[in-house]
Amino acid sequence: MTSPLQVLRVLGDRPFAEAGEPVLAVSDEGRGLLAVAGGPAFARTATVAVYGVGDLRCRAALRSRFPVHALAFHPTEPLLAVGTGAYDGGYLFEGELLLLDWETGSATTLVEHDFGRQVLGLTWLDGQTLRVLMAPPDDHQDGRAHVEGHVAVVRRPNWRAAAPRSLTGADLAGPRVPAPAPRGGPRHVERSPR
Repeated sequence: MTSPLQVLRVLGDRPFAEAGEPVLAVSDEGRGLLAVAGGPAFARTATVAVYGVGDLRCRAALRSRFPVHALAFHPTEPLLAVGTGAYDGGYLFEGELLLLDWETGSATTLVEHDFGRQVLGLTWLDGQTLRVLMAPPDDHQDGRAHVEGHVAVVRRPNWRAAAPRSLTGADLAGPRVPAPAPRGGPRHVERSPR
């Protein structure tokens, strides 16, 4: 008699195959989690995946149409904030601020504007407060747009209940600060047309 075949993992010949070639990683040691962002690959999309540290099992994954620049685990909820974006090559700094619920696998894009904003940094200050570093919306008549950005502190009583496209321009308004180019080079990142 033969025993049934048991497949434990068929994803590729390397760790983090779901995420692609890793370009950014952040851990949540208290919960034993690791978020890994891969560089743009198939169809110019970037992938973010959340893994358990002990077994490296993929808990959730999402695809982004922009390169990923920032990842931050919520301090208490099963949420990962993901900041993405790119310069369109001639005017706009487009991007997304995404919330990935790594328990359900659902993702929500939070910025109301169709072009979004290029998100360069994310920090949870507490369970209700997220600090967001963004590029300016565009570089029209703004000579410092490629080296400075805006920092906003956004508060929500329950981030799990945050509605899609619920962050307005007023929510994302903040003082001008130095904003270094994302990893991998200047903010002049070309991306494929949609």
